[in-house]
Amino acid sequence: MKDSVTEEHLYLAFSHQYGDSIFPLHTSISLFLLSYCDCKLFKVFLVPAGEDVGDQRVTKNLAGDLEVHLISKCQLPLVVQSCSLPAVVVKDDRFCRAGLSVVLRHIIQKTFEADPSKKDVLELLGFKKTCLKACAEVSQWTRLCEISIPLAVERFLTASPEHCQAIPPDILLFERKLGEPVRVHNDDKIRRQKLQQQKAGAKAAVPVLGEEEAEESETGKVHEHPPSSLELSVAFSKLLAQEASDAVNREAPHIRRTKTSDLPLLDHVFAEGLYFTVADLVLLPCIHQFLVSSKKQGKNLVNLPLISSWYRRVQEVPGVKRAAGKCNMELLQLPELMPAPEKQQEDSSLVPDGLEEDNEDSHFIGGPRPTMTKLMENGIEAKFSPHPCPNWTLDWTSLPPAVSPGEGKMSRDRALRKQQQLNNLVAAVMKLAKPGDVIVDFCSGGGHVGIVLAYMMPSCQVILIENKELSLIRAKDRSDELGLSNIWFIQANLDYFNGTFNIGVALHACGVATDMVIEHCLRAGSAFVISPCCYGFIQNTVKFKYPRSHQFKEILSYKEHMILCRFADQTAVQLPPERRLIGKQCMGLVDLDRAWAAEEHNYSVQVISMEPESCSPKNNMFVGIPA
Repeated sequence: MKDSVTEEHLYLAFSHQYGDSIFPLHTSISLFLLSYCDCKLFKVFLVPAGEDVGDQRVTKNLAGDLEVHLISKCQLPLVVQSCSLPAVVVKDDRFCRAGLSVVLRHIIQKTFEADPSKKDVLELLGFKKTCLKACAEVSQWTRLCEISIPLAVERFLTASPEHCQAIPPDILLFERKLGEPVRVHNDDKIRRQKLQQQKAGAKAAVPVLGEEEAEESETGKVHEHPPSSLELSVAFSKLLAQEASDAVNREAPHIRRTKTSDLPLLDHVFAEGLYFTVADLVLLPCIHQFLVSSKKQGKNLVNLPLISSWYRRVQEVPGVKRAAGKCNMELLQLPELMPAPEKQQEDSSLVPDGLEEDNEDSHFIGGPRPTMTKLMENGIEAKFSPHPCPNWTLDWTSLPPAVSPGEGKMSRDRALRKQQQLNNLVAAVMKLAKPGDVIVDFCSGGGHVGIVLAYMMPSCQVILIENKELSLIRAKDRSDELGLSNIWFIQANLDYFNGTFNIGVALHACGVATDMVIEHCLRAGSAFVISPCCYGFIQNTVKFKYPRSHQFKEILSYKEHMILCRFADQTAVQLPPERRLIGKQCMGLVDLDRAWAAEEHNYSVQVISMEPESCSPKNNMFVGIPA
């Protein structure tokens, strides 16, 4: 184990106790992971919803063997006060990690860094370390684990008896997902092993086969006796760091010749598939509380056979019962329930549309001209406001090297184009900003915009928000080299930032992220300077529906608007000039819709082309000012 590890402070919200859990459930989940990892690297603070921090009982009853301190909201570091909890910050530092998934992933990584022998802890991050890495705003799975199920269970527990009769739709959605086929990176090999096991099991069960049954067995279409032991063998051999037996690994020739389409599908063992991940540790405290409450109310769990099996199986994972004991979680011993397919299908229909994937046809045939003509017939065309300062530029040669985007890993030509892009955004922000303003660089990446703004405007506070840890660490390294003291770094999804600010800025916010940034600025009543990107990734989400503005909604359907978005991405320099021109017009129309939607909130918004336009194929820029 490494001797010197920088102390970090972990801040968790505390609203109340219920049974063997601390609420909100995000706090119970965080404490459970700390216990599972046997991690003592963090100084843990509970932040009561009110200002009363005198109740010490919670610290010894539910925090296990962790030392937990109570702290009031007003005592939180300023950077943490701008974020939703949970949050982690290095003592006396300006780098904060906020949001459940970001914090849990950080706890796992720090545990492994401090003790590299804990490889089982690192395995919680899943294949390529991507478990719950995608932000909840774009990943339905992250949203279900991180937001939807914890909130659904909290509502279920606090609802009056007459209002908590039905199983929450998000729980039903998890049950349905557990019934979906599993796809893993090496599933072809495992599915062949499963076929071999099925055939061996069928022969053992039926020594003499008739001609018809033998033929069916050869195709692999034999009756499977659930649950399959192959998936369990693969999952638990990984947990116990064991190799599957040679008998399982060897494949008979006729198994190797079987078509992939004829191979049996894999069943779920854990939440994400075959392997135990942090997603299971997120869901366990939530599902546990739901099951405990359901049992007290005498509810029949016959409609949740897969969740019941999952709940029993997670308890078999080494370390889970120990962690539950530390957190005073009395895990239930549930009976095995047999699946009832017809009933499950009936219940899954109760899942509301907002939780389903968008089933709109995303494969559009035809070009954008009919849609553009339809808009034109209604008096709508792409229009761009004059650039307020087309010739303004920073004197890059006089700036320290760490300010320039060329310090990052990019070619000379790309660094020049990035400087030109920054000229446009910085000029617009400097025109809006005044001393004392707080400027937020959303989707900041490596900090190209934020670092320039912090250096050029030392009287303003600049906050960089980015979900990717490595990008933000690079930005902090550059800031430290410059000695900047007016800059904070927050690794979080946009929804976890709730601070006040005067100007929001984003350079090439991808797809729906542009609309998320605009929404944040509208909610804060702040000005914004935003350059959109990746129009082709725009699609309806739980929070955002397209078109955005009232005018566009009256004329275009969702599908017609998506046609504009897809063709707005066709502006690359290698495309024919006519195609690029159409792409630019589609960009202008999509952004005009966004601008009009913002103006419905009493804003004045201009859509401007960056100068020179060659600085980027995605060269549109919004400047929005509250009226």
